[in-house]
Amino acid sequence: MKKLSILIAFITIASAASTYAQTESVWKTLAKITYRKEYDELMGFKIDKPVFSDAIKNMEGKTITVKGYIIPVEGYKSHKEFIFSAFPYSMCFFCGGAGPETVMEVSAKEAIKYTTEQITLTGTLRLNSDDINRLMFKIDHAVRVDK
Repeated sequence: MKKLSILIAFITIASAASTYAQTESVWKTLAKITYRKEYDELMGFKIDKPVFSDAIKNMEGKTITVKGYIIPVEGYKSHKEFIFSAFPYSMCFFCGGAGPETVMEVSAKEAIKYTTEQITLTGTLRLNSDDINRLMFKIDHAVRVDK
């Protein structure tokens, strides 16, 4: 019985370590992006169009778990739709402190209360390389998992 308890404890710790490693590596994987200049008919000039790495493409449509910060941005209707950043507001993309690969749109299953603290979300990753009015990354059906 003691061996079974030790085995269960080991599996629990290994699972938690794996989840922690996954949340830490998601932003690093999303940073593996390049850009190509492409003329945009609507804008009338060349824009930087994202080129996703194979690692990023392999994540599309899959459930990911990621840590980050809610960024208060006007224009998002509720606490179900918001911007999520790898960095706090003072260091995020919108303040000029980071690149566009460090933020993502979120569409949550249920409203998530705003906080300035880091939170953890799980949801389905979607990629966007065509709509310049949207961010490159989006998490659909997001749920907060660190309450």
